[in-house]
Amino acid sequence: MKNIILPPPLQKGDAIAILSPAGSVEMSSLEQTIFLIEEQGYQPVLAPNTLGKHMDGYSYSGTEVQRTQDLNWALNSNEIKAIWASRGGYGCQHLIQHIELKNFKKNPKWYIGYSDNTVIQSFLLKKGFASVHGQTIKTSSFGVSQESYQGIFDVFDGKKLSYTIDNHPLNTLGEGQGALVGGNLALVYALLGTPYSFSFQDAILFLEDIGENYYALDRMLMSLELAGVFKKIKGLIIGGMTQMGNENENPMYEASFDEKAYEIIAYRVAQYDFPTIFGFPNGHIFDNRPLIIGGHVNIVVDSKVSVYF
Repeated sequence: MKNIILPPPLQKGDAIAILSPAGSVEMSSLEQTIFLIEEQGYQPVLAPNTLGKHMDGYSYSGTEVQRTQDLNWALNSNEIKAIWASRGGYGCQHLIQHIELKNFKKNPKWYIGYSDNTVIQSFLLKKGFASVHGQTIKTSSFGVSQESYQGIFDVFDGKKLSYTIDNHPLNTLGEGQGALVGGNLALVYALLGTPYSFSFQDAILFLEDIGENYYALDRMLMSLELAGVFKKIKGLIIGGMTQMGNENENPMYEASFDEKAYEIIAYRVAQYDFPTIFGFPNGHIFDNRPLIIGGHVNIVVDSKVSVYF
């Protein structure tokens, strides 16, 4: 993978654009994080359609044109120094054919989000720019850990991310390094075969997801296998897998790291010789620690697990 540009640190007083590239959102769901942004000394600026609502089989924050305009404004404005998505949902795929980066290339900035935002992060990485796969502005029903936000502010300060977590019984021991790619499995899967898909060669792949039936999870993994993804990567990190299967039949439905989902993943990658990490705190879960998509990451899987950039 070519050299990836990491945007520069922010300065206190810098403006951070808050936009909704996919689903609609209420202001009440954003207030907590907006307060934290201001408390950290930054200036939150809402895009015109951040709080919009456009019903078209789904509650989007705006039409495709409106959401594209918000994104291109935030990407290319000289006044905006970072972009923080309000939420995911569905809709980012509508935008990527229309993204403009003329001024962004001269003044790159961090894009923060997860879930459906994986699409935009894949687009940025194809263009040579890193982004933050981390907590959105919206606070979910399951809450957000303080560390989830602090990690993002650490990125703004130019600090390197480093994590040590407990070993998991399904882990595969070893060491690996490479550019981090991936994000939400459903979107990684949805981009396969398109010009906007991640490049997996010699990369470390991260995957997380929510609300999938177990057969659908396996189907997506099979698509990655049939596309040769697992033959190309140098390591695999699995984050949150939650609300999987049937709520009435799954006693782990609300758990962050669903055991059955993990067993399915472990089975699918058992034939490959790369280190695998299960239970990484990132995804649709309370403890959603940021990762740098496009960042050079080192993973060490032993009695303890280290992930550092």
